[in-house]
Parts: sequence; structure tokens; C-alpha cells
Amino acid sequence: MMGSISDSSCLKGFDLCTAKPRNGAMTGSSNIYLHWRATSGSRRHGFLFKCRGQQRTVLVEKVNGNRKADRNLERSLPGGVYRKPRETNVVSHRPPTSVLFSEGPFIDNSEDSNNDILQSFCSHGKLMEASNLIDVMSRKSQVPNFNTCVNVIRGLIKVGRLEKAMKVLQVMVMSGGVPDIITYNMLVGGLCKKGQIRAAMDVLEDMGLSGCSPDVITYNTILRRMFDHNQYDQAIRFWKDQLRKGCPPYLITFTVLIELVCRHCGAERAMEVLEDMSMEGCYPDIVTYNSLINSTCKEGKYEEATFIIVELLSRGMEPNSVTYNTLLHCLCSHGHWDEVDEVLSIMNKTSNDATLVTYNILLNGLCKNGLLDRAIDFLDQMVSRECTPDIITYNTLLGTLVKEGMTDEALNIFLSLRRIGCSPVLITYNTLIDGLAKKGDMEKAMALFIEMNEHGVTPDDITFHSLVAGFCRVDLVTEASEMLKEMDRRNRKIRTSTYGVVIQGLCKNGKVEMAIEVLDMMVSSRCRPNEIIYAALVNGVAAAGMTEDATKLRNKLIERKVLKEDTETE
Repeated sequence: MMGSISDSSCLKGFDLCTAKPRNGAMTGSSNIYLHWRATSGSRRHGFLFKCRGQQRTVLVEKVNGNRKADRNLERSLPGGVYRKPRETNVVSHRPPTSVLFSEGPFIDNSEDSNNDILQSFCSHGKLMEASNLIDVMSRKSQVPNFNTCVNVIRGLIKVGRLEKAMKVLQVMVMSGGVPDIITYNMLVGGLCKKGQIRAAMDVLEDMGLSGCSPDVITYNTILRRMFDHNQYDQAIRFWKDQLRKGCPPYLITFTVLIELVCRHCGAERAMEVLEDMSMEGCYPDIVTYNSLINSTCKEGKYEEATFIIVELLSRGMEPNSVTYNTLLHCLCSHGHWDEVDEVLSIMNKTSNDATLVTYNILLNGLCKNGLLDRAIDFLDQMVSRECTPDIITYNTLLGTLVKEGMTDEALNIFLSLRRIGCSPVLITYNTLIDGLAKKGDMEKAMALFIEMNEHGVTPDDITFHSLVAGFCRVDLVTEASEMLKEMDRRNRKIRTSTYGVVIQGLCKNGKVEMAIEVLDMMVSSRCRPNEIIYAALVNGVAAAGMTEDATKLRNKLIERKVLKEDTETE
């Protein structure tokens, strides 16, 4: 005869009256443990000096030779940042904690001293102070350190202070510095992101004058943003103007432009622009056409894709394997099998043999559409043509076999993989383990689990969840509980639903103490139990013959608003 629930060793720290916390676990309102709180103190750093009236806040006043003034200055500056001793003019490199709003002592510093301070500001992340100091140095005709300027510019861009960044850039360029292409592209990208396309174009125009010419990223960024703002004609004119100004006819940028025109304005307009750009020295290649075919096929515009292929052929070009694979992928995705056969026929006539990628595309499309027999025919065709299948091929086929409930056939293929030199990967094991677990064949599922560990393939959350659900499905709740503990030992994330299935299964089989252990593990991992889990626990306690304890537990949960009064319990 089981004793009182409160006497169980599994319920230590599970006091229904005092609700003491266990292992310092935090719980919410739906938990039967008390929520503990930790407080932490905070400190204030830095000082703020204010002047009266309309004067701006100042960092420090100019120091006279008076010793008393020296002491007052030391007290006003944290850490003695800009101490000015009576006998020397040594400047400390520690930045001030207050914000710089005036030139302060920087106006009297040498170029080297200000650059040291500038570098210190930058290393401490004080971007605004650094940019203000650069402004002071420019008025004094001092040259700021260019590497530090670049870091300040990039930092200002990252925090969205683009105007400040542009001012620092201007000072750097006017002082003889040449920003690198990364810095310029960051600025152009930041301006485009804020919709300031005109300003981005101005920066692009200035780049050549500063000694850093724009690259494909600069042009692509502006073109994409123009299309995002529906400025289609402006984008076409922009690229044409750049070509006329001597910009190299970058094929990547040209391809991006034509693809954007095709996507937003249609294939016919894209072909017009393509022809127009040829007059400016920009000529398409097979990559350009393949990009257009891919864009139109993704949108299901097969007539436009055909139109592009006709244009491709009219220029004396031949479709390559990428062209055909792109077409096949889109046709398979939409189930146009007659067209697939036609494309394959054209490939055979033009000596464009199907590659491994081609076959994988075909098998994936056929398997997704449930055409397993035809997929197997293509697999046989691959082998007969000496096109060796890879693990992607087999994973595609195994997934479909398992989905159709053909686990034995899937296992036969799996067992042959190592023999043909194709090593299974994580997804291979997960596919088979999940299929076997769903059929309740836990012996074979565990055999695969052991094998994958032996071969150095680390199980993931999906592996464990499949096994736990499989054990619960066949009422092997003790094994499911042990698998949960294994997940906990390996620091694997356990879903609330997984905990719930195990707890309900344990309670259903009268293993209340184990259910409470799992609940304790659940709470300790900061995973909040739900109403269903608590209701199952109450029913489990009642089924174990402890009706009085079950009633007390139910009432306590209702009192804590974990359970509703109308929640059904057996």
C-alpha cells in the first residue's frame, strides 16, 4: 500500500502548503513552486557639469597657474583626464566620462596630443566625442589619424549617425586621407537603407575624386534600393549614365539590373533594356540569361522563360546544364511532367547529359509528388549511366519510403550505403529513427541510435524527441523517462509537449513517483508545465489510491490559478 504522497521521496521540496522552491528553480503563475527573486544593485558612473543661463555644458575651464585652480580642476575631472600640471603639459590618454560639447582644452593641444586623445576616445567607443574632436582639429588645420577616422566613421554608421559620419569623412578626405571601399560601401548602404538615395548617389560621385572608385557592391546597392522605391526608369538611366562616365561594364551589376527589370517590369521590357545596354558596351552572357530564366520560373512565368530562351538562341548562345537544371527544378516543383520529359529529350539531342544535380532535382520533385516508382526508375538510370548517386539522392529516396510506411525497404537501402562508399549523415539516421518510432519498432530504432553514436554522428533534439514519442506510443514509459534524463544530461532542449507526453504516460501507468521526478526536472529546466500536465498528475495521484492527497493537490493548484475549477479530472 503506497503511503501518503507527501511522504514520497520524490516529493521532497514539493510541499503543497509551503510551496518551497526546489534547486532555486524559477517558476511562473502556472507553477506550484514559489517564485524567487534576486535583486542586484546598480551604480552610477560619470558626472554632468552644467553652466547657468544659455551657456553650453563644458568639460573644463582653462587652468591658470594658481594651485587652487589646479586642485579644483582635478576634482572636476573624473580620473584626472585633462590635468594640466604647473610645470609640464602632459596630457593623460584616458577619455572623460562626461560628454564633450565644447573645444575645451583641445584647442591648445598639439596635433600629436589630440590624435592620442582621439585614439583613446575611439578605443572606448566614445564616437560623438571623437567626431567633435576631429571637427576641432580640422578648424586648427591639424590632420587627424586616418585609421582612427575610418573606425569613427564605421562606428557612426552602425549607430545611424550618418550626418556625423559624412562630416568626419569630409574632414578625412580634405586632409588627404583616402577611405577604403568597405567604409564607402557601408555609408552608401546606410543612406540607401534610410531611403536617402540622392545622398548615396552624391557619395558615389565623390568616391572617384577621393581616390577610391566605386565597385559592384556600391552600384548594386543603389540599384536595388531604387527598385525597392519603384524608381525603375531612374535606375536604368543611372546605370546608363555611369557607363557613359567611364564606369567599367560590370557584368554582375548589369545582370542584377536586367533581373530586377524582368522581375518588376516583365521579360519583354528586360530584353529591351538588354538590347539598349548593348549600345553602351554592356553585353549579356549565359549567366545573365540563366539569372533571368531562374527569376521568371520562380514566379511561374513559363511563357516568359521560353521567350528568354528564344532570345538566348537568337544571339548564338547555347543553353548549358544550369539553364536546363533551372527549368527542370521549376517544372518539377509545379508538377509539369510532360514539359519535364520534353526538356530531358532536348538535353539528350543536344548532348547535354543529365548530371548528378539534374537527377537529384528530378528525384526530389518526383518524391514530393508521391511518384515513387518513377523516382526509382531514375535512380536505376543514374547507375546504368555511371552517374553515382550521393547521400542527397539517398536521403531524398529514404524520406519518401519512410513517409509511405515502407521502412523495411528503406532499411535495406540504408544497409547498402556504407558498402557502396556513401556514409549516412544525421538526417539519414533521423529519417529512419522517426519512421521506425512512429511504427512502434523501437528495437530497430534504438539499434540505429546506438550505431549513429558508434560512428561519430551526434544525435540532436529531433533524434531524441522521435525516440521519446516512440517509447510513449508503445507504453514503454520507463524507457521514455530514461531517454528524457539522457537528453537532460546532454543539455538538449526538451519541449513542453515532450515532457507532457511522458508525464501523462507515467501517470496513466500508475508510475506517479517517476512522473513527479520528470515534473521536477521540467521545472528545474525552467520549462513551465501547463494545465494538461497538472491535471494528469492529479489524476495519477488519485488513481494510486491517494484520493485525499489528490484533492489537496487539485485545490492548491486551483488556488494558485494553475488549474481552473471546471478542469476535468478523473
